[in-house]
Amino acid sequence: MTFEPSAVDSNPHVIAPLSPHTIVLFGATGDLAKRKLLPGMFRLFAAGLLPSFRIIGTSLDQISSDEFRARARSACNEFVPRGMVNERWAEFEPRLSYVPQTEGAEALATAVREAEDGLGPEPRRLHYLSIPPVAAAAVIETLADAKLVERARIIMEKPFGTDLASARKLNAAVHTVFDEDQIFRIDHFLGKEAALNILAFRFANGLFEPIWSRNQIDHVQIDVPETLGIEDRVSFYESTGAFRDMVVTHLLQVLAIVAMEPPTALTPRAINEEKNKVFSSLLPLNPNYVIRGQYRGYRDLDVVADDSDTETFVALRCEIDNWRWAGVPFFLRTGKRLAEGAHIISIAFHEPPRSMFPRNSGIGTQGPDHLTFDLAESSKLSLSFYGKRPGPGMSLDKLSLQFALHETPNEPNVLEAYERLLHDAMSGDHTLFSNAEGIERLWEVAEPLIRRPRPVALYEPGSWGPASIDDLILPRTWRLPFARPWRSFSG
Repeated sequence: MTFEPSAVDSNPHVIAPLSPHTIVLFGATGDLAKRKLLPGMFRLFAAGLLPSFRIIGTSLDQISSDEFRARARSACNEFVPRGMVNERWAEFEPRLSYVPQTEGAEALATAVREAEDGLGPEPRRLHYLSIPPVAAAAVIETLADAKLVERARIIMEKPFGTDLASARKLNAAVHTVFDEDQIFRIDHFLGKEAALNILAFRFANGLFEPIWSRNQIDHVQIDVPETLGIEDRVSFYESTGAFRDMVVTHLLQVLAIVAMEPPTALTPRAINEEKNKVFSSLLPLNPNYVIRGQYRGYRDLDVVADDSDTETFVALRCEIDNWRWAGVPFFLRTGKRLAEGAHIISIAFHEPPRSMFPRNSGIGTQGPDHLTFDLAESSKLSLSFYGKRPGPGMSLDKLSLQFALHETPNEPNVLEAYERLLHDAMSGDHTLFSNAEGIERLWEVAEPLIRRPRPVALYEPGSWGPASIDDLILPRTWRLPFARPWRSFSG
């Protein structure tokens, strides 16, 4: 994929020019900064979307600015097309500097002042906290001591707290320094092109919104299996687990996009109001409808106790107690070391109440009609249905209408999720970010499971999780693995 200045749409309401920015990246030597944040900032720069900026990295590592630039170059070489890096690195590199976090607030303030000298009067500031939740309060205090709150916005990584009490405490701490409109609680799933396409699909087409309810929809699945383990994140995972890491922070946010009522406008306030209504209508999670799993071999990892109860897999059923969705179960599943990696939303429609087709016609043999969104960067959707097989008689096959973003001429202009959200935060656009009310409500819904977690069930790496997940969804079946794979798209 290549970026060109044409990524800035000719419509000025789509992407507006950014003010000059100083970006302070906490956790600058961590895995997220390496894989997503530094490459993302470089790609925004290369696309012409980050014209005037300085990046100050900071972390507990005692390295120099030159060493930080070398690490950033290595990260970009790995995650950005090499030709783009070679062509633009000489312009990007001088905008990077580093100050160890251990040098304190005064050293950070000095680094920011020096960086801002070349950016003109009163540049904006973006503080990105790519750090664990337990470290956030100390960093916020450092920013206050360094007097770096004025003209600033702050991005806070998930999970935002680890339960309701810690989320409230963290919200209170950050609100003592930053106003709510300065705070951007990030969920990169909401920055994916396919997630935004759900809003367009539902609310821009008169064909689909009328069928988006309990009257036509039988159940919804949100499925994010991963093939990777957590060898590089063991300490973080032992204190977090799959439920806190993925369900509260990602899957329930996606659920809100699927289930929300039409907003009055595509504005941050209107969209967050409708998402929060969904969260308010969520019934507290019932531990009897939650399955926690742990892959065999996890307890053999360093720092993991022999009797660790940390889940690397979770599947659950939740329900929304409102007029549109009453009685429709939402099934969520995610885990590590599973058979496939995917990001799928699958909406199953009710089957016809009566069939006049003969039993051997094939009707119903391949499950109900489905609308499937693939939230991977490829951004695909499929609408499956039964149709007549060509030839004599009345035999039916499962057919599908499919769309893939890379079949369109706009695919080269797509921003990766973190790139979009970085740009949105610098623009002050809260549309795809969570607010304090929504975050605290989700932890409130999660309280029954956190207080009474069920024991983990072991599962084999490369499987689809504990065998008991099939009982959770009965009489329905899990959508993954697909009986019929996505068709291949020719370029």
